[in-house]
Amino acid sequence: MFGYVKAKKSELRVWEFETYKAVYCSLCRQLGKTYGPLARLTLSYDFTYLALLCISLEDGTCSFSKKRCAFNPLKKCNYCTNCQPQLELASAAAVVMVYYKLLDNIEDSSGAKKLFYKALKPYFRAKHKKAAKTYPHIQKIVESYIVAQDRLERENCCDLDRIADPTSNALGEIFKLISTNPAEQRALYQLGYGLGKWIYLCDLGDDIEKDIKSGAFNPLKGEIPKDAHPVEYAKERLTPLLNSCIHYAALGYELLNIKKYKGILDNILYSGLPAVQESVFKKEKNKA
Repeated sequence: MFGYVKAKKSELRVWEFETYKAVYCSLCRQLGKTYGPLARLTLSYDFTYLALLCISLEDGTCSFSKKRCAFNPLKKCNYCTNCQPQLELASAAAVVMVYYKLLDNIEDSSGAKKLFYKALKPYFRAKHKKAAKTYPHIQKIVESYIVAQDRLERENCCDLDRIADPTSNALGEIFKLISTNPAEQRALYQLGYGLGKWIYLCDLGDDIEKDIKSGAFNPLKGEIPKDAHPVEYAKERLTPLLNSCIHYAALGYELLNIKKYKGILDNILYSGLPAVQESVFKKEKNKA
């Protein structure tokens, strides 16, 4: 996951924003506690969404308490005090997926960046082993996804449905781990599959100029007419597909029995994703 799945904060109520921020900070704290301080680098809004979804499907209330921030000891943040299993699942998924992303970065980079990624590799390899041992299902899902994705890229596959399928399937399978109820698992898989495809396609559009410059794989490159601007072409090509992904994910989401924080989850899916999607093509992703 790449940090695209996030709320449109301006449309959240005050208490919703504080809860959203508390889950984000709690995941950061869990990553540091379980996998060490550098593991906090894997923190993203995507995994915050996974943690929040896990928490929202559980009975009972989520308790919070204030503790000092690890990055800024002068500041106190709200942290969840009774959501350990949900935070552990999300943090394990973050560590496993980011480790493989790191390997991909080493393969695709050169110079100082490559050296930097190589320096991080021993640390994250150890943390990856720990996460994989505790959550072997996540490891198996992500490993299968990486193999399938690599095979399609080596084939230079330019079919957007096929090339996005490994990411979509991986996220769908990870979301299924949230529940043991078969009906709920089906809905979670659909939600995860739609989000996974949306993330992959967003990333293609976001990276199109960079990939053209670096020569990295991007299935859109071969489609772009010589007189077309890459970002404008990507927007026109991908927007209908991205909208259909949100719709598909929403069909699964609406089948779930959301027990708390539905307003935040609704915001992410129905306001946050379209806002991020639009900002990707304006090159203002971080301002969404």
